[in-house]
Amino acid sequence: MKQLQAGQNIPLSGEIVRFQVNTAGPLSVSALVVAADLRVGSAADVLGTERSAGPGVRVDEAASAVVVTPAEVRADAQAVLLVAAAQRGIGVVTASLSENDTPAAEFVIAPQAGESALICFELYRRGAGWKLRAVGQGYAGGIGELLRAHGADGYAGPASATATVHDATVGAPTAVTPPVGPQAELPTLEVGHGLERLWMIFEDAARSAAALESARGYAAERLDQELSAAVSDPATRNTPAADAARSAAQRRHDELTTTAEDNHRRDSTQLQRELHEADAVLPAALASWNSPAWDRPAAPADGIRLGELHALDRGALRVPYCVPIPLNRPLWVDTESSAAVAPVIGALLARLLRAAPGRRTLVDLIDLTGAFTGFTGMLAPVLAGPPITDHSDISPRLQQLVDAAELAEMAHSSGQGAPPAEHRILLAADFPHGYQAADAQRLVALLARGDLIGLSAMIVGGNESDSGDSAVATLSRACRHLPTVTGTPLFDPWTGNAWQLDLDLLPQEPEQRARILRAG
Repeated sequence: MKQLQAGQNIPLSGEIVRFQVNTAGPLSVSALVVAADLRVGSAADVLGTERSAGPGVRVDEAASAVVVTPAEVRADAQAVLLVAAAQRGIGVVTASLSENDTPAAEFVIAPQAGESALICFELYRRGAGWKLRAVGQGYAGGIGELLRAHGADGYAGPASATATVHDATVGAPTAVTPPVGPQAELPTLEVGHGLERLWMIFEDAARSAAALESARGYAAERLDQELSAAVSDPATRNTPAADAARSAAQRRHDELTTTAEDNHRRDSTQLQRELHEADAVLPAALASWNSPAWDRPAAPADGIRLGELHALDRGALRVPYCVPIPLNRPLWVDTESSAAVAPVIGALLARLLRAAPGRRTLVDLIDLTGAFTGFTGMLAPVLAGPPITDHSDISPRLQQLVDAAELAEMAHSSGQGAPPAEHRILLAADFPHGYQAADAQRLVALLARGDLIGLSAMIVGGNESDSGDSAVATLSRACRHLPTVTGTPLFDPWTGNAWQLDLDLLPQEPEQRARILRAG
């Protein structure tokens, strides 16, 4: 049985798969049958106590399990989401899946405080087969929020799960009845889906690239061995037989690489099609500049797009590189010149401004060299105060954020905490020049508590991971570094293959720039 981490996937081959969960308190299981946009199509796609079975999917109330027969799932469904939920916050959950009654995978999930509903696994189609992905996506708003996020808000009540609830310690089941109503379609992927969909495509691209590189490596090694064998005997080295052996070895090498490249090209074409379709429905924070999302009212997003990943020796496929928000792990743009990366910073700010339209956005901007004056005027409606251009003003502004985070932490510890009402964005440019030693410590403190005030932080400066100042070095090492020097590789987390990152740049055309930089 494989122990999975969030985001990992495995192929499935069993005729019947069974999903179960184990935890210390009352918990329910249910299933959502969804399309490519991860939304249900009708009430029949929400399976639990009230409606326990559909094509290929059945909730086994007695065993508190969901049983899926992949071959029988309706043909137009893309995935089956396997869900666990409780009336209150959930502790550590162990989700397991078996194939033909043989344990296949286990996934240990530690929900965030207050989360009472989880998407544990996703069974999804890939080509002619099915795969299993460990998800672990939690919802503080419970099963109601989870259902609404997947287009099922009209099919189930906000405080109820859709399957029988069992108490792992007491064993008392209670029935839950969902009301039925119309589904409200939205023009964009719901928050929580866009980032996941793009990372799924990135993972598929990475694995296809790994298969290509592996095939190329094998073909080259085999060719080398066969050529060596063809010339190993001096007596036959220059004979027609040796020439024929060399030609045959080269032909086999070329056939292997051609097949691998054709397969990779086919995969890339499919992924490019998926990216094109996704871009039309993604929220602006995750979409390309050409997406219609920039002309629609802002929709919430769970991540922002940073740029595109590509590899010249593996074809023309370019995959969006996106990260979750708030930026609990700050972005650090590696540069010795803030002015040189102004278009990059403008692009990041534009996406952050569009990510949380339901909350008030406030931007704190430290710009000692005036590198960003070309667009800061457009940010006036969301600036928390004038851009800081004097080093003496840095500490007070950072301390204000630290104080707010500490108050939020105290409220959270006393049980009075609430989700952040604001989306705070901090841009600390020219770091660490002009900053006091204590400012680095303040930024480290925000690294630990900034999520309590909805903070997304970005730092601009040279890489300080080897700094003699321990606070500066700690901060640098904790950030996600974005290289700005051409040729600096990034390595994907699944196969370790190298990719080149082209960071998105804020468009230069004035009208388009103004349209993109508006806050919602």
